[in-house]
Amino acid sequence: MGITLVLGASTRRERFSYLAMKSLHEHNYQFVAIGAKEGEAFDVKIMVGKPELNDVETVTLYLNPERQREYYQYILALKPKRIIFNPGTENGELFKLSREAGINIVIGCTLVMLHDKTF
Repeated sequence: MGITLVLGASTRRERFSYLAMKSLHEHNYQFVAIGAKEGEAFDVKIMVGKPELNDVETVTLYLNPERQREYYQYILALKPKRIIFNPGTENGELFKLSREAGINIVIGCTLVMLHDKTF
């Protein structure tokens, strides 16, 4: 099983990205995190920028469409099997680029998917 990238990660407990990392941790999924600020959550270092990553199977987005633009090429270069567009992150431009790259698009909620065991 590959790694899940939480893009838009935060150490703020009220953020959905934080809750997603908590749930990934509780469900024993391996994940990495990239956010606006360095930090740590659930023994995972939150990185900034566009670090070199391998074996990313899923990218789960917690960035609004405008903030996603700077990551388009980075996400596509990771060659994930799927991108989960959580509520508020839906983005037609990235949908198109992802489909063209052969990446599956999931419009859903990581938290619900983990809870329902459909992740």
